[in-house]
Amino acid sequence: MSSLSLLDGALVRQAMWQALVKLDPRVQLRNPVMFVVYAGSVLTTLLWLHALGFSGDTGMRPAFVLAISVWLWFTVLFANFAEALAEGRSKAQAASLRGLRKDTWAKKLNGTDRGSGFVPQRAQDLRKGDVVLVETGDVIPLDGEVIEGAASVDESAITGESAPVVRESGGDFSSVTGGTSVLSDWLVVRISVNAGESFLDRMIGMVEAARRQRTPNEIALGILLVALTLVFLVVTATLLPFSIFAVSAVGAGTVVSLTALVALLVCLVPTTIGGLLSAVGVAGMSRMMQANVVATSGRAVEAAGDVDVLLLDKTGTITHGNRQASAFHPAPGITAQRLARAAVLASLADETPEGRSIVELARRQGVDDAVAEGAKFIPFTAATRMSGIDLDGQAVRKGAVDAVRRHVEALHGTMPAEVLHAADEAARRGSTPLAVAEGARVLGVVELKDIVKSGIRERFSELRRMGIKTVMITGDNKLTAAAIAAEAGVDDFLAEATPEDKLKLIRGFQSEGRLVAMTGDGTNDAPALAQADVAVAMGSGTQAAKEACNMVDLDSNPTKLLEIVETGKALLMTRGSLTTFSIANDVAKYFAIIPAIFVATYPQLGALNVMRLASPSSAILSAVIFNALVIVFLIPLALKGVRYRAVGAAALLRRNLAIYGLGGLVVPFVGIKAIDLLLVAFGLA
Repeated sequence: MSSLSLLDGALVRQAMWQALVKLDPRVQLRNPVMFVVYAGSVLTTLLWLHALGFSGDTGMRPAFVLAISVWLWFTVLFANFAEALAEGRSKAQAASLRGLRKDTWAKKLNGTDRGSGFVPQRAQDLRKGDVVLVETGDVIPLDGEVIEGAASVDESAITGESAPVVRESGGDFSSVTGGTSVLSDWLVVRISVNAGESFLDRMIGMVEAARRQRTPNEIALGILLVALTLVFLVVTATLLPFSIFAVSAVGAGTVVSLTALVALLVCLVPTTIGGLLSAVGVAGMSRMMQANVVATSGRAVEAAGDVDVLLLDKTGTITHGNRQASAFHPAPGITAQRLARAAVLASLADETPEGRSIVELARRQGVDDAVAEGAKFIPFTAATRMSGIDLDGQAVRKGAVDAVRRHVEALHGTMPAEVLHAADEAARRGSTPLAVAEGARVLGVVELKDIVKSGIRERFSELRRMGIKTVMITGDNKLTAAAIAAEAGVDDFLAEATPEDKLKLIRGFQSEGRLVAMTGDGTNDAPALAQADVAVAMGSGTQAAKEACNMVDLDSNPTKLLEIVETGKALLMTRGSLTTFSIANDVAKYFAIIPAIFVATYPQLGALNVMRLASPSSAILSAVIFNALVIVFLIPLALKGVRYRAVGAAALLRRNLAIYGLGGLVVPFVGIKAIDLLLVAFGLA
């Protein structure tokens, strides 16, 4: 997925226009804090118009009222700009995805096999259940499941990865995505969606959902901001009658103007976080897209920030998915070359990934796989659990240990104890043993190993440091599961797991108040994915898994959850940091505005003018200008987010208080004073 620069020129121009469009009062009402600023902008504009003809009524010069009004409008526009920029980034990503959709023609088969003949048909006219043939150079028209064949597929347009992937019938690598292209060989695909419902279409819809539902944290923060706004609104409203009373009682000074009160209210309400709140939420989803993860809503991203249990399906998630032949273990008196030769012959008719891996391993060891004429191939079947070849009157078989044992015993042979021991040892290592026999004689064992994905152990260690417990779930026996779990470095495992077992495990964790995330790619993972709080389906997984999840990882990397969790935590931290900064800002504004509006009545308040601001009007205007500009400077932080570091909660709290709390106290004093000096220098105050 191509990433967009933080402040792309085209996006900025579009956001500037949208900032004006969002001045619609119906849009402003969605954000109560900024609606107060919006209402204040309208009021000060009316006060300026009134001051033009009746300057004595407002207590302020028309030029000053106009300046306050202009900067309040800028405050609203800057907040609109931040939200529009975040939405624009999401829409630009959606546009780039939309460009992947091609007006393609498909080869719709008359039957369900390659030889049944086909008729050309436009991709948008295909329906769920149709069967199509996709050959070298063809674009896969819609999402579907491979029911025949195997091919190398270029998915770079979807995942951004340049390396092609193999898609084949059976297993968890049978799902194909519309818009990808076949580089070699052919596939027969059963279409699993109707036109307009493809994965790419859903991705576009998800990315375009910038006006998403607000997350619980965002709602809670919104309630806090509204409460603070109401408190400051009441406080500000009481200052007018207090000022009238004070002037009449003291007999000095002037009654505070409405313009000054509006300026005070706008500066005290949490405009910084209020103006950036929506931008932070939309940007969270945008950052997920940059990590090649499609999230259905910001709610799922935010929930990931609180995850403390991660369940991972083993096959295709922790391991590569297909067991690979790793070693030949000959029986006593049998050479490794002879065992490998027999294993190759017995595997030539085995089209399973395991069978092909045996042939590849033997070839790498220099074993000849030539077959004389007249050989009869015995394909692998689920009933016999063996494959083989009848050659020169000799039956060579390869298959499950118990199946081969029954085969040789039927021929009055026996299974050597050494072979059984080798099979047990392979099982203890987490591998799958296959026995090879020539006639009634067992030649040895081929060890098939689940290959754990590289680097996964280190990533699980990082998750552990973040306080996340990792649990592997698999249908394998306990011995195999324990070996894979130890190699991968997970904290716990559930072996011989059925879909019901997975559901029970998730509900058990949830009943303890824990937030559960799960990654998976198979149809059997779908029920558990639907139950999990955060469900991440692999992009290479089945359609059922993708439909049950609330996130799809286009890279099919199970440890991507680490980035998802970090993004979720960064989203929470960004909101918290901006809130801390916004509230801390108020201190300096008290010292700027309160003395300015009451010093004429109570000269003693001049002691609070610690910044030594030039005049009351300069103090008020400087505070309003700073209040507007700080939103501009914080827009990149809202879009990029506060970086999460895997340290303790106490250390994070201290760090953020030091940066955003202390910074929120100090920066406004410096900023307001600098603006005051500029206003005086240019004769504007």
